[in-house]
Amino acid sequence: MCDVCGCGDPTIVSEDLHRKILSDNDHVAAHNREHFVSRGVLSINLMGSPGAGKTALLEATRRAAPELRLAAVSGDLATEHDASRLEAVGVPARTITTGTACHLDASMVHHALHDWSDLDADVFFIENVGNLVCPAIYDLGQTANVVALSTTEGPDKPLKYPVIFYKADLVLLTKADLLPHLPDVEPKRIFDALMHVMPEPRMIVLSAITGEGLDEWLGWLRAQASNRELDRELIGGIIDA
Repeated sequence: MCDVCGCGDPTIVSEDLHRKILSDNDHVAAHNREHFVSRGVLSINLMGSPGAGKTALLEATRRAAPELRLAAVSGDLATEHDASRLEAVGVPARTITTGTACHLDASMVHHALHDWSDLDADVFFIENVGNLVCPAIYDLGQTANVVALSTTEGPDKPLKYPVIFYKADLVLLTKADLLPHLPDVEPKRIFDALMHVMPEPRMIVLSAITGEGLDEWLGWLRAQASNRELDRELIGGIIDA
């Protein structure tokens, strides 16, 4: 249980206070979004369980597409391990240490951005804290939500944790190289579960080890990035109105 939002539990945080927290968060998220769009940066909120392979995905993305300028912030309760791994492969990265909070919020991202005045990237990843519940609640100002779901987590997670998948633009079924050793895990079953919870289900089967699915993932990223100018014009119109 985090001490920021009460994880939506009204016995921990009152409904009125929870509503105010979310309203304040949305205000900062709008500022973050303006920051990203004005600079033409594609921002991705990368969510998933601990050990789902989020950092490995970003390492593999860097290796597969060195021409893309990537940057990231990594949410972690207590260490800087993930950001250090990304820095080691040439991805500028910062750690957001949350302490007891089980998710990132817009203010944490805002603070990290203000401490990163020289940020220059095509794609900015917000690697959220490992959790399939709380991260889905908070807008961070991102362009899109991506959920990393490991094959080792089994086929029922979309049905057990529907909110995070409902808000996802893309699900990456990671660690596909382990599928031969997981006879009860079939990508089709997972996709069928996603069809019950995602308005527009989309899943890429991917392995950071073998490279399976990386081309499709990079194609999706580049398609999202191609819409940045449209987003920039939209935000500009809102600001001028």
